[in-house]
Amino acid sequence: MRRAVVCVLSGLAGCLVFSAVVLAGAPDLGDYPLRVHVLKDTSRSRHSREGKTYSDAPDYLDGEGAADLFEGGQPLGFQFRYSCVEPLKASEAYATYPARWKKREKTLEILVPQPGKPWNLEGCDLQVATRSGLAYFWSPDEDRVVEESSAKFKEWMVKHQYDPEKDLNDPVGLDTEPTAPDGSGTSSSQNPR
Repeated sequence: MRRAVVCVLSGLAGCLVFSAVVLAGAPDLGDYPLRVHVLKDTSRSRHSREGKTYSDAPDYLDGEGAADLFEGGQPLGFQFRYSCVEPLKASEAYATYPARWKKREKTLEILVPQPGKPWNLEGCDLQVATRSGLAYFWSPDEDRVVEESSAKFKEWMVKHQYDPEKDLNDPVGLDTEPTAPDGSGTSSSQNPR
């Protein structure tokens, strides 16, 4: 009996030590105060060496896209390029990635969840080209990402109480059905019209 208790306690101690080591290596979300909403992403895999079997996974994914940065309550559109280990995907609905500047106006680091392990976050550097005074949104009418003024997008954010930096991630009071063809309804992610 004593042996069983010792084994169980040793196993629990081992689990605690292992989880402490794992958690110690996890990024601190408090260090990532900005939020990035990725609207468009295209990527391709790149091997650093030639694989000989189908099980050889790519070492990196290279990609580019368009996104909005939320900093100081203001939206700012930007285009980006990246080379990361984890796949970067367009944000679902109004979801955002935690982010921080590595080099202001040049490199943003975002945290990307590992596939199948959303609690494990990996850093991914985006080389950015900001679009001063502009933000992006998905236009269902045109079936593509389009630009809009940051000021108009900010008005939409205030009207719908949307501010990802303050964990206000779900806009309030959106029309559930698209309105008349004049385009004044909101039927898509972050549509400021």
